[in-house]
Amino acid sequence: MLTHCNAGALATCGYGTALGVIRSAVEQGKRIHVFADETRPFLQGARLTAWELMATTFHHVICDNMAASLMRAGRIQAVVVVRTASRQRDVANKIGTYNVAILAHEHGIPFYVAAPWSPSIWLPQPAPDSHRGAFGSEVTHHGGKQLTPSGVASATPPSM
Repeated sequence: MLTHCNAGALATCGYGTALGVIRSAVEQGKRIHVFADETRPFLQGARLTAWELMATTFHHVICDNMAASLMRAGRIQAVVVVRTASRQRDVANKIGTYNVAILAHEHGIPFYVAAPWSPSIWLPQPAPDSHRGAFGSEVTHHGGKQLTPSGVASATPPSM
C-alpha cells in the first residue's frame, strides 16, 4: 500500500484517517506493507507517517518519485490518502497527490481517499488549490543550508 503525506493521529485525531484504515486492517490480521512517500517539501511522510507506522506495520519511506517504478513492478496494490472533500467530491490534499492518483489510474491500482464523515468538513464550493504560493526556501534550502545555486528561483504552479 502507498500513502502520501501524513494521515495518522498526529495530523487528525484519535485513530487517524488513512493510517486508521491501515491500523484497522492490521488489527484484523491482515499483513500490510506500507510505502510512505517522503512528501515534499516538508517531508511529513518521512518524519510523521514513518514514526506513526513504526508501531503498526512494516514499512519503507520512499522518494516521492519512486511510486511509478514500484507500481510498475507490482509492489503497490492500493493507495490511500486523506483530506477534506467538497460537496462536488473534489479532494484537497498535497500537490503530489495528483501525481499519485494519475499513476494509480494508469497502473489499474485502487486509489482511496479516507476522509472523516462530518457535515462540518464539507466545503460548499469545489476544493481550492492548496498552493501556498512560491515555496522559496522550502525547495531551495534544507536544514538551514542552501541546496541550489544563489539566485535560482523555485517554481510552483501559481508562480510558473
